[in-house]
Amino acid sequence: MRLPFEYQKIDADGININCAVGGEGPPVLLLHGYPQTHLIWHHVAPALAANHTVVAADLRGYGDSDKPPAGPDHAGYSKRAMARDQVLVMRALGFDRFAVVGHDRGARVGHRMALDHPDAVERLAVLDIVPTRYTYEHVDANFAQGYFHWFFLAAGNGIPERLIDGDPEFWIRARMSSRHQGGTTFDPAAMDEYVRCFSDPAAISASCEDYRAAATIDLVHDEESAGHPLECPTLALWGESSFVGRTYDVLAAWRPYATNLRGAAIPSDHYLPEEAPAATTAALLSFLTERIGEQ
Repeated sequence: MRLPFEYQKIDADGININCAVGGEGPPVLLLHGYPQTHLIWHHVAPALAANHTVVAADLRGYGDSDKPPAGPDHAGYSKRAMARDQVLVMRALGFDRFAVVGHDRGARVGHRMALDHPDAVERLAVLDIVPTRYTYEHVDANFAQGYFHWFFLAAGNGIPERLIDGDPEFWIRARMSSRHQGGTTFDPAAMDEYVRCFSDPAAISASCEDYRAAATIDLVHDEESAGHPLECPTLALWGESSFVGRTYDVLAAWRPYATNLRGAAIPSDHYLPEEAPAATTAALLSFLTERIGEQ
């Protein structure tokens, strides 16, 4: 399965990032989450491309992008490193300033990108997350059960890699189906692509390093950024049935992190772009076409 866009791999300082580019107009970068690829946007991207230049990219470690070693302190999969990749991709495509829309892990990369590269990120949409630092500061038994995979994937000694590699297809399908309630079903072709990409042992290892970074070096970077909220227009969307929607006051969680914030619940569970594509697209189009300064 592919988007109806032009595909290319772009060298981001030695890391080849797979992306699909389509449409014409103001640029918008779409970033996916775990355990998916850019194809999570297969409903949304073509609609956005009617009025925007859309770049749907695979994060490093995911999809058909490179999967480099993590290096010391998991820094190779810090959100800072992953964000820099995508900034370089957009520059290579001729875009110095652009909008970013991220779901799940991609939203965390987008958040770090807006902090580290404020001149590049014109506006930011984060789908079904609250900030990483906020999340770790509010861990309880409910979170430990609902988001057990954060702790499992961050475990050391190769434990999650070995266990997932035993049956990656089961892990993918079970993990995703447990976070989907009603709405549009997952496209079988998209699911097959998620399974194909994630069945690579290098992808399994890289995604674990993503979560290890989140529990370590990302928190260091987030602490350094504390007290410096985003100034760009920021949209938070969340699933009204998702763990995020059921657990947090999402806008209250984001307010200390973003000065120009708005948001709404979408009738879905976690996978907004696939479960509720029409509502997600409408909310994103409204935000992307909103004049800066209006709210």
